[in-house]
Amino acid sequence: MADALFPESEMTPPAPAAQAPYLVLARKYRPSSFSTLIGQGAMVQTLRNAFKSGRIPHAFMLTGIRGVGKTTTARILARAVNFEDETGRHPTLDLDREGIHDRAIIEGRHVDVVEMDAASNTGINDIREIIDSVKYGPVSAPYKVYIIDEVHMLSTAAFNGLLKTLEEPPPYVKFIFATTEIRKVPVTILSRCMRFDLRRVPPETMTAHLVDLLGKEGIGYEPEALAMIVRAGEGSVRDNQSLLDQAISHGDGRVTAATVKAMLGLGDRARSIDLFEALMRGDIAQALALLHELYDAGADPETVIGDLADFTNLVTRIKVVPAAADDVSLTPDERGRGPELAQKLGMRALSRAWQILFKGMDEVKTAGNGLQAAEMVLVRLAYASELPSPDELIGKLQSAPTPSTGSAAVPHRGAIGGGPQAPRSFEAAPRYTSSAAPAAQPAPMPQPLPTAAPQAGPVALANPRTYLELVTLAGERRDILLKTALEQQMRPVAFREKSIEVALVEGADPSIIQVLSRRLREWTGQTWGVSVSTRRANGPTLRDIKDQHAEKARSEATDDPLVKAILELFPGATVKVSMQEEQIPDTAYEDAFLEEREDE
Repeated sequence: MADALFPESEMTPPAPAAQAPYLVLARKYRPSSFSTLIGQGAMVQTLRNAFKSGRIPHAFMLTGIRGVGKTTTARILARAVNFEDETGRHPTLDLDREGIHDRAIIEGRHVDVVEMDAASNTGINDIREIIDSVKYGPVSAPYKVYIIDEVHMLSTAAFNGLLKTLEEPPPYVKFIFATTEIRKVPVTILSRCMRFDLRRVPPETMTAHLVDLLGKEGIGYEPEALAMIVRAGEGSVRDNQSLLDQAISHGDGRVTAATVKAMLGLGDRARSIDLFEALMRGDIAQALALLHELYDAGADPETVIGDLADFTNLVTRIKVVPAAADDVSLTPDERGRGPELAQKLGMRALSRAWQILFKGMDEVKTAGNGLQAAEMVLVRLAYASELPSPDELIGKLQSAPTPSTGSAAVPHRGAIGGGPQAPRSFEAAPRYTSSAAPAAQPAPMPQPLPTAAPQAGPVALANPRTYLELVTLAGERRDILLKTALEQQMRPVAFREKSIEVALVEGADPSIIQVLSRRLREWTGQTWGVSVSTRRANGPTLRDIKDQHAEKARSEATDDPLVKAILELFPGATVKVSMQEEQIPDTAYEDAFLEEREDE
């Protein structure tokens, strides 16, 4: 094991600057004890309790994203269980002083600590070597420790071969597994391990860690630069340290916001917020100018749209939870201007902006010309910002005079108002319009009906007294095909006790008569007579009556002055009416639904 667990200064005497090999920060400051491991307090406390009570498991499973300390924790655990000093052998998590075996374990030359990379040793033969060596006890340390990194890469045969040994290991053996893909590890393996989920390191903890490293290295920094690195590192200690190393090289010994922006390909956060404000005002001219300014400065169009989406998410979080503005990973502009915009913008406007930007990221990514695609996303967002919420629209229309028959002028003010009117070249652009299905829809082609309706357990017998009750019964029994046939393929002629007379529409499947008779016998426990009549063959079906009332309701709605005003404000919009069964009066069915009649 070549990687050092202690800082270089603790391992070897300082060498002349010209001869000392350079170690990246991730290796130079790799934790050597649990006291220097950051961001994993819950795991350390659990381990401390286990060691204190002597209940140390024989197998550990460490999982988490890359760079949070899985392998480092495994190596520290190997040192902890094998701790021995002049007073004897006693596993401990207090590793501030070096034990007898620590130096050999740290330098990777201890015979009783075996580390294997499962990514390159996946087969059963590799595991068989471990199984064979388990039979022999440790040479000098209290325990023989096997560290298997990326354990999820093992083959099925390798897992099966390891299972028996893992289930009943010798008392002198400890297994420590590490993986980034815990779901790929068989449950049989997981159930035999004490599992620890290593968490992403919080931004405030990570920032303090990077500040500490820069202090030890004697390197200056700008807080905004660290905030960008912490955000890009996404909670991974190793990623943050690597980015910091890179930023130091880019800045020639100083970490600045300008060099980090260039290194990560980020747009200027302040200019991105300016762009967001212009879009929310509906100021498309200013928005396009800012986009080109960011593009000329080296920002990728996809990055610009992503930054807008990130800031939209931030403003939304601040609106819901104001304390979100205190996040240390935020830039000063985000912390200062985010709360202001959260107060000005409504939740509908923010949600709409997020949806447009989220969809726009895919468009920019797949477009042949990313800049053009980004421009169209911004145009769409700027024009969507002017759309009022339904309650705002109704309030404005109710307080305004009735519009004339001509087109109504709509000022382009945007979600936060105050913006200049959009250029006239954009005024003819299509607005968002609501769509509506035609008022009357053709009945679907008749489909063959099943011979038996699905039933769920014993059902109480029913007694439909009208045709409408029969339709409702079919719906309650979830026989949708028969319910559809009753509404669209049959016209009721007569409904008597245990007797129904119907007329079939042209093209209807005649077998529905037998199906209806069979269903009635199943649902009521009695035999019903179902006959086909030629009377009222041209009469309306229940669906026809429902469509007629929906059309009547749509006409009445269209004649309403408020609706007329809305239609004038949104050219091309139509009115769609959804008519529910209970909204149609019973008298509407008098011609189609006949109560008990005299025999003819």
